[in-house]
Parts: sequence; C-alpha cells; structure tokens
Amino acid sequence: MKRTQPGSRIIFLGMVVVLGFACILFRLWDVQVIRGSEYASKINTNSQVTVRLPAVRGEILDRNGVKLVENRASFEVDFYLPDMVRAYRESKGSVPITTYRGRVHNMPRDLKEADVVKIVSETVIPRMEELGVARDYNANALQIHYRTNREVPYNYRQDLDFDEMAIFSEKNLGLAGVNVTVKPVRWYVYGSMAAHLLGYVGSPHELDKLPDLRDFNFYEPDIEGKTQLELFLNEQLKGKPGARILQRNAKGVIEGEVGRREPVQGNNAYLTIDAKIQYIVEDALRVVGRGAAVVVDPRNGDILAMASVPSYDPNVFIPSISATKWTEINKDETNPLVNRAISAYAPGSTYKIPISLAGMRAGVGENSFSCYGGVQYGNKYMKCWIAEKKRTHGRLSLEDALKVSCNAFFYQFANAAGIDNIVAMGNMLGLGQKSGIPISGESPGVLPGPEWLSSANPRARWSNGLTANTAIGQGDVLASPLQMAMLTAAVANGGTVYYPRLIDRIVEQNGKTVSQEPPRIRANIVKDGGVTPEQIETVRKGMWNVVNESGGTAGRAANPKMVTAGKTGTAQFWRSGKKDNHTWFISFAPYDNPEYVVVVFVQGAKSGGGVSAPIAAKIFEGIQKYKSGEQDVQLASLEPTKGNFLFTESVNFDRVVAASTKLYDDGETAESPSAAAQENRPSASPNVREDADAAGRVKNKTKPKTADSKAPAPKPEPATPVSTPKPNPIQNIFNFIGGKRENSSGSDQKKKPDKAPVR
Repeated sequence: MKRTQPGSRIIFLGMVVVLGFACILFRLWDVQVIRGSEYASKINTNSQVTVRLPAVRGEILDRNGVKLVENRASFEVDFYLPDMVRAYRESKGSVPITTYRGRVHNMPRDLKEADVVKIVSETVIPRMEELGVARDYNANALQIHYRTNREVPYNYRQDLDFDEMAIFSEKNLGLAGVNVTVKPVRWYVYGSMAAHLLGYVGSPHELDKLPDLRDFNFYEPDIEGKTQLELFLNEQLKGKPGARILQRNAKGVIEGEVGRREPVQGNNAYLTIDAKIQYIVEDALRVVGRGAAVVVDPRNGDILAMASVPSYDPNVFIPSISATKWTEINKDETNPLVNRAISAYAPGSTYKIPISLAGMRAGVGENSFSCYGGVQYGNKYMKCWIAEKKRTHGRLSLEDALKVSCNAFFYQFANAAGIDNIVAMGNMLGLGQKSGIPISGESPGVLPGPEWLSSANPRARWSNGLTANTAIGQGDVLASPLQMAMLTAAVANGGTVYYPRLIDRIVEQNGKTVSQEPPRIRANIVKDGGVTPEQIETVRKGMWNVVNESGGTAGRAANPKMVTAGKTGTAQFWRSGKKDNHTWFISFAPYDNPEYVVVVFVQGAKSGGGVSAPIAAKIFEGIQKYKSGEQDVQLASLEPTKGNFLFTESVNFDRVVAASTKLYDDGETAESPSAAAQENRPSASPNVREDADAAGRVKNKTKPKTADSKAPAPKPEPATPVSTPKPNPIQNIFNFIGGKRENSSGSDQKKKPDKAPVR
C-alpha cells in the first residue's frame, strides 16, 4: 500500500484551517457590514421599553362653556415590576421567592413567584428614604398587583409636589424599574358641585379583556367612566391612546424617553346645565341635611340645575379612593351617593296639581265641593287637616282649594274625576315611569291605580278610599323631584310635556359639532288629554294664589321682582319611630312668561311652606339677580354637604316678606304614613386604594426643604373672583400636550392664564 506523505497531510490541514478562518471572516463581514444596521436595530429594540399612554378624556362643560370637568397634570412614580425582578436577578443571580395559594385547572395549589415586596424594600425604598420621598404603601397590594397585572406599572406615588419632583429630576435615582412621569388625571373643577350628575372615573378592572394589552411592554390603561355622565358619555369622551418608547441601559435602568406618540383628546360634552344657577341651587340647599332641588326651563325641558344633599367630592375618587374613605362613605346612613333629585318619594299635596288636571280632563273642573272637616269612605272617616283646628273650609272652588290645600275637597274631586282619568293624566305627565335621563339611579316612582294594585296585590280591590288617598299624594303614590319638575313645566308653558334634557351637544376639539340632542315632547295635555288652555290657566291661577294671596300656604315664596306661582306639599313619613316628613314646593316664574321651574324637596322638615318654599324663593332670587345683572355669581369650589337627621322647623334666609304674610299649615299630612321611598345608589366599583400595612411602612431620613412630606401635591384652585380655575403651578413648567386651546363655545368667560390645565 502506498502511504501518504506527511507534507500532504499538513497542507490539507492548513487548507482546512484557512477555509475555516475565511468562513469566520465572511460571517463577521456579513454581520457587521452587510447586515450591521439590521442587527443594530435589534439591539436597540431589545434595550427599549414600550409604554402605552392612556387617552386624554374630553372635557365636560356647562351650556355657556364653563368647564365643570377637565384634566390636570399629575407627576407620578411608577414601578415597572418585571424590570425590577430582572435587574435583581442579573445583579444577585437569583430572586427571592414567595409562596401563595392559587389554582391550577381549578384545583388549589401552592404556587411560587418572585417576592417583589422584598425586592422593592431592598433596592428601591432605602434610596427613596435617603432622599425623603418614600411613602407608606400596601405591600400585600403590591404583591397581588405583580401576580395579576404585572404588565401594568404599579402606581406608587401620585401628585408629587414641586420639591419632590425636583429631587427625582436632580438626583436621578438610577433604580431599575422606577420611572417618574406626568399623567393627565381627571379634575372636577368645582369640587362637590353637580357631583351627582357628573359622576367620576377610574381604571378598568378587567384588564385581561383589553384588546391591545399585549402590544406594549407596559400598559397604562385608559381611565373610564364609572358612574353618571362620565359613564354614559364614555365613548364620546375617551379619546385615543398614545405611546412612549423608553431607553434601557445594560444594567436595566431606564435612562430616558427616545420616542413618543401623543394621545388624542376625546370630544367635549356641553350640558344644558347653567353652572351659575347650579351654584345658586347648591348654596341654597346646604341649609338642610337631606334633600334635592331641580331647575328646569319650561320652554324646552332643559335641566338648568340639579342638586342633591348630602353630597360628595368626586375628586376623592381620583386616581383612586382610599379604603378608609370608601368605607366612611358606605357607612354614612345619610347616603351621600344617592341622587335624591331622581329618587321617588310621596309627593304630598303637590300631587293635587296632576289631580286638578285629571279633573279638568273628566269635565269636573268647574265643580265646587264642601269641606266639613272630612269625608266618609266605607268604614273610614278621612279627615282634612283643618279638622285638627276644629274648623272647616266650607264650600270651595278648585282655585281656592289649591290655595288652602283642602284635603276634603280633593278627596271628592278625585273621586268625581275617576281613577281612570287620574292614571291617564299621570301617564301623559310621565309619572310612574323613568324619564330616560342619562344618569343611573333614576326611580320610576308609583302611579297607583286598579291595574297597578292588581299587579302589586292580586287579592286587593281598588276603592274610593284609595282614590282619595291618592288625591293628596300619599298612600302608594311616589314621584321624584325631576318628575314633579317636568309636570310643573307643562302647567307653566300651557300644556306641553317635555322629556328632561341634560346633554346639549358633543363637540370635537376642532370645534365641530358631532351631535346635538333637540328637545323632545312626551305629550301635550291640550291636544292629547282633552284639557283646554283656559282650564290649565285655572290651575295656574290656583298656584298663583298659593304664593300671593292671603291664606295661601306658600306666602314665604313671594317675590315681587319675579312673580312666582307654586304648590306646597308635606307627606307624613316616619324613620326609626321618629317623624321625618317629606316636604315639597313646586313652582314656576315669572308667572306671565315662565322661564324657570324650581322644585325643592326636603326630608325631615315640618312643612313645605315653612322649609321648601323659602329655599325655592332663595333660588329664584339668586337667578333673578344673576340674569338681570344686578349681582354676578362668583363660582368657587364647594366642599361636600354633610348629611344629618335633624328636624328642620323653618327656613327664612332673612328674606323680607310682606308683614301680612302668615305661615299657614300645608294641610298635606294624612292619618297614615306614606309609602317607603325609592332611593337607588348608582352601581359602581371605584378603584379602591388599600391603606398601608406594616410591611409597607417607611422611615424617611430627610425631607424636601419646603414641601410638607404628608401633604398632597397642590391641586389647581378655582378662581374665587371669576368662573375660571387657576392652573397647577407645576403646569407652568410642564404642559402635557402642548398649550392652551381657545374655548370653542364662544362664551364670554374671562381670559385665562397662559397655561391651562392638561386637556
């Protein structure tokens, strides 16, 4: 066999080695030269963090362009927990582990995960304590957040004040997963004013159902409406999200922002509310502990104001409400979250107005009836209120019966009209049914009649006694202040029953109107109900007598500058064995050319004439001075009205009334208590912030020089002398989306400071 020479082997091996080096060199040239930019971009991508920016909500304004809800800048500290875990692992080789009880395939199991509480307490909190910017937190909530929503940054601090912001900016903490950012948060400009209409916002609870959750490293969800108009208008207000691209260095520390797509602000909503009338109403209503008031334009059904006490400040829900505060609100027996303006109560003798219209429909409007102190129905003698004074009213016409609120007259009048006519008129006026107003918690009330009774109690039969009790707004009758306002508007305007209108128009940021809701007519009691204009005028004149003639039950509502007509009501009610009467006053003015309907309802008061009527008079007086230019209304933030169960004997506001004015009894109280009210709290699940626990306690070693370490960041304050709020001072340095925009409403608001709150 011929052997291969040693030199040939060496040459072959050398060629293999040279070829190998050539391949390596070619690969290096391919990676670094030919495809260098491609790999460089991949390296950059791997070192970048994408963060979803929540959309900026549109504003809510009154009919004149006064901002009721807008956005302000909040400087916040977020923890990107997966980044913290990764950096800890890279630094120390492993991460601490905690065990929790969970489920796998619906079976309970002991599961393990990174102990982020220990990681935060070892790597982040000590550095913040050195600088004096650490705050107590709930460690358990932090761990649960990592377990369930780790894609969403954990919000550690909100509303940093200027000194704290300066510390974070100057010291550059250099901590992996810690990021300081500015966010738009909701701001209810005038505190508790109109809170029951506006509602509040919060973060969504079911993040796993959001469609773009996996498109970002970290997900900042849009805030969403939780209650009332914020919820109903959510689609119009919510806007479009943006994005941030953050650069992360080799140690996992975020060094800064390298790219950004700005969020787009949603549409603005203009309401029918007049902010200054709303302020007048809320200010007048604060003298009682529980009640409501509604102001409506009888010419079109526009709601100009709607208030309820006790009230609450929706700003406490932003960005989340503390567990302690939420418990306090829920335990408050006066129910500050209930909107009494759309809850239903026994209307007392204010119900004699729809009864009067039903009698007109039945053709008995001209009939007179005698009051001998009461009327016998079956085995029950139903008294008139005047019988308690050992007197009678004698023979009365409808006008006079309205003036003195004679129960005996209306017992007979209602039975002469017949329950079918009463129910038919009630349906036309919207009683016993929801109005469809775009806020939650509205009660339909009860319009009792044979059909309703058959449904409620199949064994019961309707009787003349039940008709008589219905006639004075007690028994099973329930109506809301809003319903009573709309039927009063129909009397004021001559017969047109409008649906209440709360939202005027939706407007884009460029000023283009997207939609506008026109006034809607429910019925016309002249065309549809067979009532003549002259008969309506008879009812109107009776209401004028109530206020302006001697012997009327609402003399304290008289107003020579704005002639008022109205009807009082007092429904007997008991709460926990104590008298808690429901008192009313429904009214309109000016009498000859009505522009305003005012309905006031008060719980726990002696009479409609002594409590509700003076409050309505105060509201009319304020509106008259405001509209005539005699006195401007200076808008300011309102603290929540505290509720109570005190019994109010009378209210007068030191108004000057005629010397001959006497407070006559309303005559609305019946022998048996009225039906239980329908009070519905709007269903909502706000974002509740857990109070700090022992594991989340911190000890700052220093404090910012001028900032109070326990004080929240300064929020924008509403301007006291003008109707425009001042901006947050921090916002003079930072503007979240780029400067002031002109008011698209064309209103005559005074000039604002150069920097407006975040839009």
